[in-house]
Amino acid sequence: MNDFDHLGRITDVPMTLVSKTPFPANNVTELLAWIKSEATKASYGHAGIGSASHLCALVLLKELGVQMNGIAYRGTGPAMNDLLSGQFDIMCDQTTNHINAGKIKGYAVTTKFKVSSVPQLPTLDSGAIPGFDVSAWHAMWAPKGLPKDIADKFVAALQTALKDQKVAERFASLGTEPVAPALATPDALKSHLAAEVKRWDAVIKAAGVKGN
Repeated sequence: MNDFDHLGRITDVPMTLVSKTPFPANNVTELLAWIKSEATKASYGHAGIGSASHLCALVLLKELGVQMNGIAYRGTGPAMNDLLSGQFDIMCDQTTNHINAGKIKGYAVTTKFKVSSVPQLPTLDSGAIPGFDVSAWHAMWAPKGLPKDIADKFVAALQTALKDQKVAERFASLGTEPVAPALATPDALKSHLAAEVKRWDAVIKAAGVKGN
């Protein structure tokens, strides 16, 4: 919270709930029912302890009141490769072209807003798990003590970029969404980070997760 100067949030990165294929569940309701019934012998993969995909899965399992064997990988790439080959059952991770290509099954997005790159997927919040809202996000910080006039230039440049249609289109192609300009400020970023630290601290402690 205090080691850097906050400049502004850039994007929110929606997550998607996906499974290997073939898979018995055909929609998100069936998937959640399957998780509840098969959790003790099923498995989920993630990009490493403390990664967004790991924390997303922890929240999901907490909401469903079950535990499932988690398999940690060194990043999303290796995890996705093993999901594609059917080495584990489900994953919560960033949107991917593999969904639309039919190489894995997509069931829902984890944000409260739908995602343009996978418009066919409902939100978990819209029915399956009301209130569910998990996303990764990107932001801009600077070394502590950056002169204010320089920091102000960075903030102004960020605000300009986020209003640029080409930037928005590029973000959309990567499965991410630019934040509203009001959120791309130093104060808004600091408040958001404080809220995120508080939220995930509780999730991590409740799950008993320890760093390697």
